[in-house]
Amino acid sequence: MRIFDPHIHMTSRTTSDYQAMYDAGVRALVEPAFWLGQPRTSAATFIDYFDSLIGWEPYRAAQYGIQHHCTIALNPKEANDPRCREVLDLLPRYLEKDRVVAVGEIGFDAMTEAEEQAFVAQLELAVAHELPVLVHTPHRDKATGTARSLDIVAASGIAPSQVVLDHLNETTVAQVHGSGCWMGFSIYPDTKMDPDRMVRILLEYGTERVLVNSAADWGHSDPLLTRATGQAMLAAGFTEDDVDRVLWRNPVEFYGQSGRLELAGIQWAHPSSYAGNTVLRGA
Repeated sequence: MRIFDPHIHMTSRTTSDYQAMYDAGVRALVEPAFWLGQPRTSAATFIDYFDSLIGWEPYRAAQYGIQHHCTIALNPKEANDPRCREVLDLLPRYLEKDRVVAVGEIGFDAMTEAEEQAFVAQLELAVAHELPVLVHTPHRDKATGTARSLDIVAASGIAPSQVVLDHLNETTVAQVHGSGCWMGFSIYPDTKMDPDRMVRILLEYGTERVLVNSAADWGHSDPLLTRATGQAMLAAGFTEDDVDRVLWRNPVEFYGQSGRLELAGIQWAHPSSYAGNTVLRGA
């Protein structure tokens, strides 16, 4: 089982996690910029954080045979802090970097005016830089937040195929399924989805435009729940090809739109099982 985790915060994880992920079949991942749990006191602190996402963390992942990419943005929670608004002016220089494969996470946390302004501004940056977008749907009043997010995305002019709305569940999947945007699901203990619920959604809505991630971070989370979801799919009657589509080919297709995925040289346990690896640059 080959796995590409399209949303995981490895800055919060240990080297033991990297080893366990490799052993479970993870060979590539995307780490979105997010809130670190501690309020940041100036825009300058984001420079160090973004630099680690494009420098140190890819190096650390490579020691364990995993290709690391990232998304860059001012996240919704910190969009409410006036001290962080200057980050919007810093973003263009990072959105030109190799391995930055999308703008994200953007969207809503508390559904404030400041969040919406940052959301709109960063969609404009995505269009200008021809990058996909990772949208965070709010934890509270999720259906309303998802609907408003879809309205803002539609007004921006970006192609729906370049947008994934993440952290969806049973109450929001139908809205996004009909929009043409990608549907992201976080398999995350207690607060989001679990493998069995994810399988039921896949049985109803199919495997197209679906990204399944662990969203593992500094909270109670598990970077191996992508594999657990693949195993649950097989137990429910999905084929190995279905699992490969959801856990590998779909993330490659979505983030490949950036032209910056670097997947050459990946080592598989059984290389003969796969057709080969391609550098998806300029696609």
